[in-house]
Amino acid sequence: MIVWLNGTHGVGKTTTSALVQQRIPGSRVLDAEKVGETLMDITPGLPATDNFQHWAPWRPLVVDTARRVLAYTGGTLVMPMTVLVEAYWREISAGLADHGIPVRHVVLHAEPAALRARILGDTVMGPSPFRLAYVEQYAEAARTWLHDAAEVVDTTDLTPPQVADRVVGTAGR
Repeated sequence: MIVWLNGTHGVGKTTTSALVQQRIPGSRVLDAEKVGETLMDITPGLPATDNFQHWAPWRPLVVDTARRVLAYTGGTLVMPMTVLVEAYWREISAGLADHGIPVRHVVLHAEPAALRARILGDTVMGPSPFRLAYVEQYAEAARTWLHDAAEVVDTTDLTPPQVADRVVGTAGR
């Protein structure tokens, strides 16, 4: 199965994915961003875009990578990846379903003020204009479709271990 951790940039998906992986025996983390990075390395480059998710090959490559890794290793994949475009999420989730792969779609949520504070106070990546730019896009997706398409874990007042515990509890339902 796949535990897909969605939510905007800076909400804690990468941190949470590592903690979730430690809590689910036989699990592995697969960051779908690496698929995007591979596409970004193509030379000459693919058509210009502000987000590799807009490249049509990215979504089926994510599906194919996940299904092949699961076929090879079994177990659970924990996949931290922001997907805020509903059509893209539907394409990915349908592709995984076509291969009989169950997906727990979990959105890590933080209130906008808390999210901005986390991004601005990040001592590892530093304040990130890129991450800040997605706060409003996330809010729009959350309001219009995303929270209805997933199980939501509000991280606003939780520590990373508490978030991971909630996700693992959610994944077991």
